[in-house]
Amino acid sequence: MPPKPKGLLERLKAGETVVVAEGYLFEFERRGYLKAGAFVPEVVVEHPELVKGLYREFVHAGSDVVLAFTYYGHREKLRVIGREADLEPMNRTALRLAREVADETGTLMAGNICNTTVFDPNVPSTHEECITIFKEQIEWAVEEGADFIVAETYGMVAEAKLALECINKYSKGLPAVVCMTFHKDADRSVDGLSLLDSMRALEEAGAAVVGLNCGRGPFTMLPLVERIKDKIKVPVAALPVPFRCDELRPTMQSLVNHKGERAFPTDLDAFLCSRSMIAEFGQRCRQLGLQYVGLCCGNASHFTRTLAESLGRTPPASKYSPDMSQHFAYGTDKKLHSLNTEKVVKLL
Repeated sequence: MPPKPKGLLERLKAGETVVVAEGYLFEFERRGYLKAGAFVPEVVVEHPELVKGLYREFVHAGSDVVLAFTYYGHREKLRVIGREADLEPMNRTALRLAREVADETGTLMAGNICNTTVFDPNVPSTHEECITIFKEQIEWAVEEGADFIVAETYGMVAEAKLALECINKYSKGLPAVVCMTFHKDADRSVDGLSLLDSMRALEEAGAAVVGLNCGRGPFTMLPLVERIKDKIKVPVAALPVPFRCDELRPTMQSLVNHKGERAFPTDLDAFLCSRSMIAEFGQRCRQLGLQYVGLCCGNASHFTRTLAESLGRTPPASKYSPDMSQHFAYGTDKKLHSLNTEKVVKLL
């Protein structure tokens, strides 16, 4: 077993960048093991071996963290599909497998809580529902050996702060990474706070890392990160979706397909970023000195490898990074057979 890795806070204090692969929901939906719409991680209890395999795959590609696949595995989401009986087994299995892979690979393991879909700032009873949801998931993460807790994809500062308060109260001192998502309005959270004030509120409430995840693509998230990076004292996170969003359609939810219909979620394939775009995103993150970087919904292992390499890493998967010098037609490797490649290229 590899030696115990440095903790999150230790890495951040040393100025290191932590690469985090996310995107389990979309990847398992693409593979045919998860239903788009409900987006509940049923695969955890139905095919745990596949979840463990994807954990390993993302680490192989360069992730420093095994993020337990408990996103949308909370009480409310399971209630909607009639699987509340699977709540604890689903969470504990995802966490246990993540811990096993982290121990095997010398990486960190993070618990994961997220937006609840029930929070209403004006209805106190929903706050109690959320506390129950957060508390049980956090406590299971602690019991299963999480190194830190990720709370993410909050549109409202009030819900993000409530999640952070629960981490502070129930995690026995584990660091918290808290990320929000800003949809069409890049300047305001759903509950009306500015981008900067939103991040400052989370920083002041004790988050070890604050930032943005999901919703926006690399090139519609980076301008927001650039606006806050030097005005926040704690490290800033950037975990976009790998889709080609732009100023007109800044989020994956606002993209439209060739028929003018909403592309989210099943027609997003046509909008996937190229690897060179992901590399460009990583290079910009490196220039900005961001310390918590990753990819969210739509991520796949080749994107994580590209991101890691753009940050100066050489993960195990780099052994298989493209090398077109060895290609029979386009290659320049002297070991290639003597071919009239000019004619072949014209045919191709």
